[in-house]
Amino acid sequence: MKNASRAKSVPVSSAASELATEILLQLQHDVGVSPSTARDEDWLRATCLAVRGRVIERWLHSEAEALGATGKRVYYLSLEFLIGRLLRDSISNLGLMEDIGLALHSLGVDRDVLIKLEPDAALGNGGLGRLAACFMESMATLGIAAMGYGIRYEHGLFKQSIVGGRQTEQPEDWLANGSPWDVVRHAATYKIGFNGQVTNLMGEAAQKLAVWKPGEIVLAVPHDTPIVGWRGRRVNTLRLWQSRAPEALRLDAFNGGDHVGALAERSRAESISKVLYPSDSTPAGQELRLRQEYFFVSASLQDLIHRHIAEGFDIKALPDRVAIQLNDTHPALAVAEMMRLLMDEHGLDADTAWATTRAVTSYTNHTLLPEALETWPVWLVERLLPRHMQIIYALDERIAADVAARAVTDSEVKHDPVSLVDRHGDWRVRMGQLAFAGSHHVNGVSALHTELMKKSVFRDLDRLYPGRIVNKTNGITPRRWLQQANPGLTRLITEAIGNEVLDDASELAQFARFAEMPDWRKRFAEVKHANKVRLAALIEERVNFRVDPAAMFDVHIKRIHEYKRQQLNILETIALYQAIKAEPNKNWAPRVKIFAGKAAPSYHLAKLIIRLINDVAAVVNVDPAIGDKLKVVFLPNYNVSLAEMVIPATDLSEQISTAGMEASGTGNMKFALNGAHTIGTLDGANVEIAEKVGRDNITIFGLTAQEVSERRQKGIHPRAIIDATPRLKAVLEALSAGTFSGGDGYRYHDLTEGLYHHDWFLVTADFASYWDAQRKLDALWRDKDRWQAIAMRNTARMGWFSSDRTIREYAREIWNVRGSFDNQRD
Repeated sequence: MKNASRAKSVPVSSAASELATEILLQLQHDVGVSPSTARDEDWLRATCLAVRGRVIERWLHSEAEALGATGKRVYYLSLEFLIGRLLRDSISNLGLMEDIGLALHSLGVDRDVLIKLEPDAALGNGGLGRLAACFMESMATLGIAAMGYGIRYEHGLFKQSIVGGRQTEQPEDWLANGSPWDVVRHAATYKIGFNGQVTNLMGEAAQKLAVWKPGEIVLAVPHDTPIVGWRGRRVNTLRLWQSRAPEALRLDAFNGGDHVGALAERSRAESISKVLYPSDSTPAGQELRLRQEYFFVSASLQDLIHRHIAEGFDIKALPDRVAIQLNDTHPALAVAEMMRLLMDEHGLDADTAWATTRAVTSYTNHTLLPEALETWPVWLVERLLPRHMQIIYALDERIAADVAARAVTDSEVKHDPVSLVDRHGDWRVRMGQLAFAGSHHVNGVSALHTELMKKSVFRDLDRLYPGRIVNKTNGITPRRWLQQANPGLTRLITEAIGNEVLDDASELAQFARFAEMPDWRKRFAEVKHANKVRLAALIEERVNFRVDPAAMFDVHIKRIHEYKRQQLNILETIALYQAIKAEPNKNWAPRVKIFAGKAAPSYHLAKLIIRLINDVAAVVNVDPAIGDKLKVVFLPNYNVSLAEMVIPATDLSEQISTAGMEASGTGNMKFALNGAHTIGTLDGANVEIAEKVGRDNITIFGLTAQEVSERRQKGIHPRAIIDATPRLKAVLEALSAGTFSGGDGYRYHDLTEGLYHHDWFLVTADFASYWDAQRKLDALWRDKDRWQAIAMRNTARMGWFSSDRTIREYAREIWNVRGSFDNQRD
């Protein structure tokens, strides 16, 4: 990696020279190695520390500004922050990319090698965590004082590998070498209580008081990571909590010979921040998940209240200084915990505490699946958080009173659907209802999703509290998902329309006129081809298989789930394989079908879909009758860094969820921004993407959300559809015959039987429409000039989907905060 002779001959700027000196100092003084013996990992850590030093100066300045400001600070609570690699993000936003490259080159080190060496921060699973990361970056970019709160998981979801076609899971040990970005704030450690007893007392003026004496205490230790906004104008904080026991070990037990038992309390405490999403398929797993959610919520609220009071403000002024955003239902306990803190710790009466809680809290919903709106057994909440269960019952009485008052004008409003406690069967606390009731605004994340929220999961709450539901369509940061992930395309765009687009994504619209110019279409195609060559090399490295960059790269990367319908894609792939074998001399458009994504370890059908994709690949990829007309690839261990390689190289983006099931999606935005053509249903943000890019520049197929609802209400009859769809029937018969499973006809029985008997996600109903849409895309692919023009229009018309626009809307319409964005247009 080091090349001393070349390093001496390369001139560097004074800024690069200073950086080189700082990197060397960090290497020797903090990493503790000399340049002659340093490994790549040593150079990476030294570089990160040198950059962090630059960041900390701006970080401290940003914090000082926030202390002296008169407005609100935003607190973003999320169980996931999928921030990916931070070195490139930080140096790019600081404008140090070139200087760092020169500095490292002068030291005989390759910047790009170091960037790729940094492990992804495994703090999330998919879109929810990536959205939170985009929002944090945009808040810093727009000058909004904000702090993200989450958990510092020692292990991420899991590291996925494919063995014999099957997903296997190993621990995601991203912190094996520590994190150079962390700053530990031991002084801001908080005590988190669990279990114990509640004593009810009578205070002054006949006010009821409750004293909770927890039976167990866990410490929450904050680790702060700086989040750098564009051009380094502001640096915000991502505060991640790590769990610790009050005592490292019970010394009496250890000295008594119980060496394992002496560490039991420590192990129990530290398990809270050990793993992202521990399986909740067992009672112990459910308890750990609930402990995680309360742990980070309590620490975060204690922290923000402490900061508010330390800055000299009265607790009753909290709504003037604080805006809390709950990202999904995972932080919903914040409603009950805020009530507890305000009443039990700060002496507010129940009415004032409730008004304050709702004034500071807002909630983002991310799902229309009722089963995805968390519920917890009442017995578990009562045991683990006895005071909170009291508060939830008291809040439920308030909601019942609201129902009674509302029923005067709307007799259809009933208490049962809006109650915080589901009293049918095994009583359960409804976290979605808790978050909704305790918030002043509840937002969906696409126009369609928000409207469906009002008609489905929150229909009754919307009637009870009209006007509370609003829409805030998701967005993505163009810094990471265009400028960093696709520098070739960024250079082309800035050459065409100027550098203003780097500061304002809406300027992308000017690029549309270049889609009508043949020379620019050719140059755009060259950038895409270079990205595909790079991805082809990665595919060969990861799965030892060569693909042709000249073929259409047809990509489906996201969490594996039945509603996202990877099974529809792979069934159509089998049908295409059968069709090519039947007519091998036909002018087929060559395709490389690329899949990636993780299935939850206990999700049998999702894991079966992964196995089917790999089984199909094993047959198709070696069939000489097919040649290069069709190839299938599954890339293991999908994460942010892999997405950054795949998305810029994609020709066709698969966004094919069952209409009405995807809240928004952000992958669809990333692909289109990078010049991919989208095939999709009218679901989530696909609806708005179609509006922005134009229906001639996107391929829409399948049932609408309304049609899906009607089908389900009337009854789904998939067997009749299969019998009437010969191609689909032939595919399912091939699976039952073991064509793709070495003669094992039972391997995919659960999948095929599900399609024949219930098919809730309407794969069979949409199959024919999907097949026809794909064949139209074959024809379009052969018209290279038109394909490139459409791809360029997609890039040009995606500026509206910047997370900067989304955050401006949150700031103005939900949080009521100000920033440097106030004079910017949306």
